[in-house]
Amino acid sequence: MTGHRADGTQLRRGPRPLSLHLNVALAMLLSSSGGLPLLKSGWLPWRPPLRQRAEELRRQIARFESQPRDPKASDQKTSSGEALRQAVDREMRRRIDSVLTGIERYRHHPHHRDLADPPVVWREGGTRLLDYGPPGGRPVLFVPSLVNRHYILDLSPGKSLMRWLPEQGIRPLLIDWGTPGPLERRFTLTDYIAGRLERALDAVVEATGRPVPLVGYCMGGLLTTALALRRPRSVAGLGLLATPWDFHAEDAAVAKRAAAFFQPFGPALERWGELPTDALQALFAQLDPMLALKKFSQFARMDPASPAAAAFVALEDWLNDGVPLVAAVARDALEGWYGRNDTATGNWLVGGLPVDPARLMVPTLALIPERDRIVPPASAMALPKVIPHAEMIVPPLGHIGMVVSAGAEVGAWQPLARWLSATG
Repeated sequence: MTGHRADGTQLRRGPRPLSLHLNVALAMLLSSSGGLPLLKSGWLPWRPPLRQRAEELRRQIARFESQPRDPKASDQKTSSGEALRQAVDREMRRRIDSVLTGIERYRHHPHHRDLADPPVVWREGGTRLLDYGPPGGRPVLFVPSLVNRHYILDLSPGKSLMRWLPEQGIRPLLIDWGTPGPLERRFTLTDYIAGRLERALDAVVEATGRPVPLVGYCMGGLLTTALALRRPRSVAGLGLLATPWDFHAEDAAVAKRAAAFFQPFGPALERWGELPTDALQALFAQLDPMLALKKFSQFARMDPASPAAAAFVALEDWLNDGVPLVAAVARDALEGWYGRNDTATGNWLVGGLPVDPARLMVPTLALIPERDRIVPPASAMALPKVIPHAEMIVPPLGHIGMVVSAGAEVGAWQPLARWLSATG
């Protein structure tokens, strides 16, 4: 869904997919009145962590409805039960208005990312290698996920790991995967890792004259783990930021649902050559179906001219600027990683060889956000546990917060910079 502002510029498309987020938010809120009798009767099947709170709320409702009404009150003819139902209805409408207001304000907000790209020192197909300098700094190759844009590591002037590291004597070189074209739509994970990523590493080693550390973020950590095993002489160290490994460690059922989500797209996938961005966004939305409702309701309460509002828009724009996942990679990631847990079971193959992190002999640091909802900490911890002598740091941050939040510099950036400076 797109539109245009009065000045002719295009409205934002997000939150993507917009229809899904709107339908989920409205369904959740509009069910409140229908759920009230079930709550009062005790029929709702609460999850164990919520049962005590639900029972206390039920007792409070019972006490309220048993209280005698004030004869002087203007609504004295209204029963306590009816008054409660009307209050729930008013609150439901207020929250609907709040989330719709937040989405509308986001779509019209004037903020747009305007950071200029650094020099491109290598490219192949739709992929670029961005050099953030300085020329004499310690070169490090950063590899982001294939399903999100690279600039989460260079989001805005005050929230850019790539622009902060040169101040610490580090020369970050960041892969920008770009958007899959006709060539990339035929790629497998082997093509990305043993082909394009190896050639990018070769270009960096040739230009700098020495092995370089690799740092992978999220899915990029899986790619760099496989790359480090294939090219140990070119790699001085391995940094893993919020990298999953055991996809069944915390909740195998959730991981298998992600794999099942892929199935309806199977027949069309070969024809498309890719899994569309909106399908991927719908998959991520399953992690917290209420997230859009919560965050856009909060945005509606912000001053649109505040730095906090601009920061919200910058991050939300990145989230909605995803790229499709090519067909073979989507199949391997969803069916292989999430469905069968190929990584942790030793069945993930790249170039015909298993990706076995126990064979890694390079210094390794894993930064594992404690509050990560996208990559459960138990999944991420499984990887450094099998890498010989790997270090592990668990900052009190979230998956995205570890690179852009107010606590990112102290909790993640500084430990990473110290480790990189001491590596190799």
